[in-house]
Amino acid sequence: MNRKIGIYASLINVMAVMGFALSMLIGTNFYSYLTSIFIAFSFVPMVCAYCTYTRTETKLSGYTAISFAIMYATINSLVYYTQMTSVRMGNLSKQAAQILDFQQFGLFFNYDMLGYALMSLATFFAGLTIDVKSKSDKWLKSLLVIHGIFFISCIMMPILGLFTSYMNGVDWIGTAILGFWCVYFIPVGILSYLHFSKCKE
Repeated sequence: MNRKIGIYASLINVMAVMGFALSMLIGTNFYSYLTSIFIAFSFVPMVCAYCTYTRTETKLSGYTAISFAIMYATINSLVYYTQMTSVRMGNLSKQAAQILDFQQFGLFFNYDMLGYALMSLATFFAGLTIDVKSKSDKWLKSLLVIHGIFFISCIMMPILGLFTSYMNGVDWIGTAILGFWCVYFIPVGILSYLHFSKCKE
């Protein structure tokens, strides 16, 4: 069962990231938010599977990765679910919209960035749990650990107010950044699938 959960979580994660990329190209916010929720939902069991199949000496890294993954999934799911419900339904005052509407780069956008910072920490510690036994494992470990670098940008960019230009209508910058992330993270899910496929129950 553990192996199957890891495999299915990896596959769902790949499909969710691909769906997110497609929804960005189409320009549909609702499906961007929906697929982002499924990225979070699949990410948690995927990280738990890393911890399940790691060695005893790296269990602490696995538990740390799980903790950050849960925090990420909680924050981002709340952000995106709010966009799909309260914000989409409208009837918000101007002040409430400034806080809740993701598109206005207010509080909930900052929470979203915090969530992805936590996700980056989760991947870093998850990468430390990978026992490299093949070339694909080596790539998976490297991608997970290097993904931890995103922690710095996700934390610092809102603090430094670096989204001002994006707010002034330069939409392609944000889309390009997210597109790059999708291209980066899809192989993580694929390699995770291969990794868990080789594990024993």
